[in-house]
Amino acid sequence: MTARNHVLRGAAWSPADDTDHHAVAVADGVIVALDDEALAWGRTHGAEVHDVGDGCCVVPAFGDGHAHPLFGGLEDDGPALRGHDDVAGVVAAVRRWVQDHPGTGWVVGGSYDSSLAPEGLFDARWLDEVVPDRPVLLRGWDYHTVWVNTRALELAGIDATTPEPALGEIPRRPDGSPLGTLREWGAIDLVTAVAPAPSLEHRVAAIERAGHRYAALGVTWVQDAWVEPEQLEAYVAAAEQDRLPIRFNVALYADPRRWPEQLPQLLDQRERVRRLDHPRLTAETVKFFADGVVENATAALLAPYVGTPERAGMTVWPAELLADAVAAVDAAGFQPHVHTIGDGAVRLGLDAVEAAQRRNGPRDRRAVLAHVQLVDPADRQRFHELGVVANAEPLWAQLDPLMTVLTVPRLGEERARTQYPLSSLLREEAALSFGSDWPVSSADPLEGMAVACSRQTEQRVPAGGWTPHERLRLDQAFTAYTRGVAHQGFRRAGRLAVGQEADLAVLSSDPRTLEDPRDLDRVRVVCTWLAGEQVHTTEGEHHG
Repeated sequence: MTARNHVLRGAAWSPADDTDHHAVAVADGVIVALDDEALAWGRTHGAEVHDVGDGCCVVPAFGDGHAHPLFGGLEDDGPALRGHDDVAGVVAAVRRWVQDHPGTGWVVGGSYDSSLAPEGLFDARWLDEVVPDRPVLLRGWDYHTVWVNTRALELAGIDATTPEPALGEIPRRPDGSPLGTLREWGAIDLVTAVAPAPSLEHRVAAIERAGHRYAALGVTWVQDAWVEPEQLEAYVAAAEQDRLPIRFNVALYADPRRWPEQLPQLLDQRERVRRLDHPRLTAETVKFFADGVVENATAALLAPYVGTPERAGMTVWPAELLADAVAAVDAAGFQPHVHTIGDGAVRLGLDAVEAAQRRNGPRDRRAVLAHVQLVDPADRQRFHELGVVANAEPLWAQLDPLMTVLTVPRLGEERARTQYPLSSLLREEAALSFGSDWPVSSADPLEGMAVACSRQTEQRVPAGGWTPHERLRLDQAFTAYTRGVAHQGFRRAGRLAVGQEADLAVLSSDPRTLEDPRDLDRVRVVCTWLAGEQVHTTEGEHHG
């Protein structure tokens, strides 16, 4: 165990107030002094001094305001589907995994690139060619879609006579038989209901792996944005076994099909976590899905999708029921966290928070609308007026294949250019936090900020950035991933200031020295501190 008193000596930057420092002293999990006062404090308190290294820079540790770490950790247990640029590559990866894991059990993996097939529609027969006898369930990158083989469809009882499920879609062939792609939870649940759940140990190990991965990225607090009872069991077990490498707040999933009868269960789940009184686990949030995703044409829009005048997406909760449910969890002291991709869903979410405010009165609720991919200009100022946190995933604000192949054609060029209005929201004084939605996309905050500041792909396309008026300054992007997430999480963190939690990251270079902010993804995390203790380090740190 390292000493309780530490001084980090070297260049340090607090983006939220854009101040520079040359030393940070920490004790009992908080920052106690800065600069010359920190060095003097260290001498009088016998602190261990850490020279962060020439060229390195201390910043507040990052938070992730919206992610799915348990899902991300579980992906390690199945076929590795990322990084393939065609369907054949994904199928070959499944074949190799099956050859290495003989047996009769389910093949479960994630997460494939939905843009590899026209309209994101994948055929069960493509998987049947390599796995005809074992059920296969693969999750798409968006985690709102799965691709299954024929055996999985058979076990789930999905055939030409299966009716369209509530809150889901079963794409079909011309003869009515299911194609092999399932969209949204109402359809996906038909298969997951018959697939075996991972063991408790597998789930605990997945959380532990995810925590270590986050620590290596300089992240010390994560909002798990979708936790159901069996997943909560894993978090509780991980806490009881002291296998939480970082801090997690879990968002308990609210299901419109079980509302309002579900509310007592949510209260019981929160109380169970509170009784644990573990410093790295809380359950103070409730998650709602207001809509789906644009790539499936299930995001709720204010105007129809291109070429389908009858279709403007899917609302998961009827507006009145969503307002009632948000008001109910708000009255119980929960923080509402609402998935809102389309501008129609954003309006529904804001309306629901406004209704909760009317019914329950003013309080510091910090409701969160996650993703905010499309926000009608008339609604942007409402975030500030209602005290709503706009949580965005900045890595998505680029013209990658998912955007160009699936998203833009569904929205049309003009509407597509209004996506991810990050700078516009800040101009309206919205509280902006960043997240990754990992494993939907990379968990690395530096990769996300590289896009936020450039609106370019890794190949620097387009020159000057896509929708360049929505680019953020470097300090704005860092603030969203530090102070912004800390504000979302009701934490005294995200700044280098006395009294703040001593969650810190040491970067391999000062990001402000970069000529091009798109190069942020080349900066690396050297070490990570949580509550004044080192939870990750790489070679190169020096102790004085």
